Amino acid sequence: MHGPALSGWLMVALCAAAGVYCLLRMRVCAGEERRAAGGEAVMGFGMASMALPAAVLTPPGWSWAVYAAVFGGATLHGLFTVRHGGHHLHHLVGSLAMVYMALAMATPATGAHAGHTVGTSGGIPVLTGGLLLYYMAYVLHAGARLVPVTGAATVTAATATATVDGPGRTWATRPELTLVCRLSMALATLAMLVAL
Repeated sequence: MHGPALSGWLMVALCAAAGVYCLLRMRVCAGEERRAAGGEAVMGFGMASMALPAAVLTPPGWSWAVYAAVFGGATLHGLFTVRHGGHHLHHLVGSLAMVYMALAMATPATGAHAGHTVGTSGGIPVLTGGLLLYYMAYVLHAGARLVPVTGAATVTAATATATVDGPGRTWATRPELTLVCRLSMALATLAMLVAL
């Protein structure tokens, strides 16, 4: 995942911004939404640290085990919350994908690919392909949900602000920003899987 510097820095910025947004969401949300925002914040900051360019930080060999442990804990938490349905299944798949990538990065390269990559085995092709398909479908679905529907009732900016930013609500709880945050992290995961 430690690829070219520019793409690495862009992914770090994207994931860190998503993590910060999720922390802000945690401050204004309660209950299940707060827990979801906390999980997404952990995911965003973890992905940002995994994407740091190798020129800036070459991770020690044990760091991948730490990533696997952190995301393994998130996976266990996801197993307990998936019974609530909805978006929790996506959190579980995301945590499992991060554990998988951390373990793949921890495995030393062997065979024909040993000279081309540093410290990566590429993972299991079938599993990598399945995760790529899942994240491509998720990105397309989430992106389609962000496209405005034409012919719908026009809402002025003042009305939208009054509706969304009513008592106890701020820009941090706007559903389209939450979807953009999730879409950004899914795109980053997709890019990490491609680089794997």
